[in-house]
Amino acid sequence: MRIGVLTDTHLPALAKSLDALGPAPAEFFSNVDMILHSGDLTGNSVLDWCEQFAPVLCSTGNNDPIPDHRHEEIQILDVEGWRIGMIHDLTPEERPVELLYKAFHTPVDIMICGHTHYERLQLREENVMLMNSGSPSFPWQKELRLGTVGLLEITKDSVHAEIVRLGETEGRPNPGQAMSLNMFRDRPAG
Repeated sequence: MRIGVLTDTHLPALAKSLDALGPAPAEFFSNVDMILHSGDLTGNSVLDWCEQFAPVLCSTGNNDPIPDHRHEEIQILDVEGWRIGMIHDLTPEERPVELLYKAFHTPVDIMICGHTHYERLQLREENVMLMNSGSPSFPWQKELRLGTVGLLEITKDSVHAEIVRLGETEGRPNPGQAMSLNMFRDRPAG
């Protein structure tokens, strides 16, 4: 299964969708089976836009007072035997895994978060993946421009994760960093 991940879209009122950034977001999401948005969309039009490509779930961000059946404070789902937990704010992300689990009320294999606008992808103790996809539209808290998104490719035996740079916006460089890592069931990560 291919899961597209995004967070912190914060689209201005005049930009109803990620199409305002050009074709790169649509090209990326056109090849996924599911989309996870870890909050701060600031308008449900972003979820509507995502649903043209795949089913979407969202964790509620601190800027999302918008009721919608796709929002939950915490999203927990099982994909191919891997437990994914998604929440908007996991700061500070450097805390030990056992403290991060408390945000989800259960152990998870993959922790997805947002809030910081800075991408992070790392394997933590106990073979737990932490992914913050940054922001596709306001990377590193900069003004509207192309940023980063995440990709999870999940099988029953492994997870391949990437942070993907969507490209460049003319005159406004993308500060995001591309990253990737793999996690394997019952084997050391590598």
